[in-house]
Order: sequence, then C-alpha cells, then structure tokens
Amino acid sequence: MLAILANRTYRHLFAAQVIALIGTGLMTVALGLLAFRLAGDRAGAVLGTALAIKMVAYVGIAPIVGSLAGYLPRRAFLVAMDLVRASVAIALPFVDQVWQVYMLILLLQAASAAFTPTFQATIPDVLPDERDYTRALSLSRLAYDLENLLSPMLAAALLTVISFNMLFAGTVVGFLCSALLVVSVQLPRSAAGASGGETFFDKTTKGIRIYLATPRLRGLLALNLSVASAGAMVIVNTIVLVRALLGRPDSDVAVALVCFGAGSMLAALLLPRVLDRLPDRGVMISAAGLLVVLLLVVAIVLRVGSYDGVWPILLALWALIGIGYSGVQTPTGRLLRRSAQPADRPAVFAAQFALSHACWLLTYPLAGWLGGSAGLSVTVLVLAGITLSGVVMAKTVWPANDPDVIEHDHPGLDPDDPHLTNSPSKRHAHVFVIDDHHRRWPNDA
Repeated sequence: MLAILANRTYRHLFAAQVIALIGTGLMTVALGLLAFRLAGDRAGAVLGTALAIKMVAYVGIAPIVGSLAGYLPRRAFLVAMDLVRASVAIALPFVDQVWQVYMLILLLQAASAAFTPTFQATIPDVLPDERDYTRALSLSRLAYDLENLLSPMLAAALLTVISFNMLFAGTVVGFLCSALLVVSVQLPRSAAGASGGETFFDKTTKGIRIYLATPRLRGLLALNLSVASAGAMVIVNTIVLVRALLGRPDSDVAVALVCFGAGSMLAALLLPRVLDRLPDRGVMISAAGLLVVLLLVVAIVLRVGSYDGVWPILLALWALIGIGYSGVQTPTGRLLRRSAQPADRPAVFAAQFALSHACWLLTYPLAGWLGGSAGLSVTVLVLAGITLSGVVMAKTVWPANDPDVIEHDHPGLDPDDPHLTNSPSKRHAHVFVIDDHHRRWPNDA
C-alpha cells in the first residue's frame, strides 16, 4: 500500500491531508473549550448548533463550488481555501460572542466544503491506475481514523503545557503547511468541458443530476444512508451507553470509540487486496448488511436487562461496526471515478460530499432525539431499520451486472460530432455524461 507514496505528487498531497486533519482535530477540542468559556452550561447547545451549521454548509455549498471548481486552476483554488481556513482559525481565539463563533464556523466549513471534494477529485488524475487509486483510498481512510484517535490525545498532551487558545495556532500551522505542500507540486490540469449554453443552475446541479441518473451512484446514496444510521448510533450514543447504562468512567467512552476506529482501520488495511478480487458492489452491500446484523445484536443486548459482562461485548460490537463502516466508505471514490468523465469529477465528488452529509444531517438528530425520548433499545431498532432500508434500496437500484463502461449507440449523430471524438464508430463505450444526447443510462430503471 505504501508503494504509492513513491509518487511525489501524491506523497505531498497525502501529507497535506494528514497535516490538515491533525490541525482540524486540534481545533475540534479547542472549539469545545471555547464554547464552554463563552456559554458555560450551554456549551453543548453551542456545539450542537455549530455542527448543524457545518452540515448545512456541506450540503448547500459543496454542489455550487463543485460545479465551478472544474473551471478554476486547481492548485490556486486549493491553496486559497487553505488560507481561508487558516484565517478563520487565527480569528477564533479572539471572539467574545457566540454569534461570532457561528459566523466563523460557517466561513470555515464553507471553505472545507469547497476544498475537500476538489481535493478528492484531483487524486484520480494523479493516480490514474485503479489499483493505485484503491490503495490511496485506503490510506485516506486510515488518515481519517488516525486523526480521530490521535488528535484528542495530542490535544490533551498540549493542554498540559499551553492554554486551549494555543491549540488554534496548531490548526493555523496545519492549514498553512497543507497550502505549502499543495504549492510544492504540479497538479494535473482540470479537464473542464465547454460551458456554452449552460446556465448557472445547470452548472450547479450537474453533479447531482449525473449522480442521481447513475444506477451505481443511486445505490451508493442508499448505502450512505445505511452508514450514516449506524455511524450516528456510535458517535451520538456511545457516551450514553457507556456512562448512563453501564456506569463506566469517562475514559471508557474513549476506549469504545478507539475500538470503533481500530475496526475501521483494520478494514481499510485489508480492503485493497479484497477489492482486487471481489466487485465493489458485493463488498459494499455485504458490509452494510453486516451493520444491520450488528445493530440488531446491540438491540438484543440492550433488551436483556442485565448489563453484567456487557462491556467486552460492546467493545467487540463497536470494532465490528467499524469494519462494516469502513467496508462501505473506503471504495466510494472508485465508484465516483468510474461514473464521471474527468471534466465532471469535481461536480460529482461534490455531489457525493453534499448528499452523504445530508444523510448525516438526518441521522445525527434522529439518533440523539430518539435516544433521549424513546430509549436506546428503540433507537437502535429504528436505526437498524433505516440501515436495512438502505441495503435493500442499494440492491434494488444498483444492477448486479455493473460494467465500468457501457456500450451504446448514438443514432442520427454525425460521425464527426465532438461527442464521438476518438471513437472509431458511432458505437463506443464511456461513462455516463449529461448532455443533449444522454438523459438516462441504458440500464437505468
């Protein structure tokens, strides 16, 4: 897997991702402490609102920026977004009103909603070989999981010698280093297509229209819902399970989340070999099915009534949920890469970014509200039902016979039509594209 780091461009981009993630992790801890300084006992409400702003920014802004990113110089655009994020991190320690936090978080997450899909859409061009790209996806998944595990520990260590405001300085350094690493390499030019005749609305919605018109991506959207349901149970309700139901100390909350992250990392390490042999559809749907089974097991454990001996079972379940979670998440980029021409990749990656976070925007509050009002047993069953519905929808809308490209005809087109460029005849194969000649895939339901 590490052999792909021999590619200098990818090595620098991966380092930029890791350093920026560490900076973001430090900011997450610092933001919680800043909220407590400003709002005291209402800090939870402040953080909850900040997370809601983050999701709204991701869902609303990513498609707009994604539609335009393909027409902008990639390197300059990514660097500009890093500088915006660094500027926000510089300003955060100096705020003294809660509304200022909200405004800065909106700006920060808007920049992240612009940066992340553009960054993700660049990697397939840097690593055109699918085996290399698959390993890059696994490394990316590992980077996210390591950030979740290491950033809180690093923040805790730093807080023993500095004030929490100085953690924002670490965030600034992270974003600036990310910008420098992006500047240090020459990125492939974006293959943006001609925009003649396209309105702003057409450009803005193109990624989502391609996404929703592509059977395998409609299946991916259903699996996004499954992952968000299972993930929300872990992220939102672990603290309730560990502290309220099992009566264990605060430190065990971290232990449970570490098990979840460790399971995800294990799956990310194993998936490149698995995906070399098995199709993405089978792996991803099986992983989502595993999530359904595990949530039902959690529900059974909670209904037993006695929690003696439940702790090690919970840790094992959380590790297995992490495996299923990563089994769905890691191959996602492969599907997006196959389903869009290079010119459309930024828009399609942005559509995935927005639609997947829309699923989280639904399941986060649902997991919290149900957990507080109906109890955890009911919550797990409801989330298991949503996870199952995602699996069923994915199996229904994602054809089992899903070739990378589909041969089809263009009756009536002139052989010199630019749409058939580089094709030996009117019959050719390529990925789906939305234009005047394509509105549906040949195998569309």
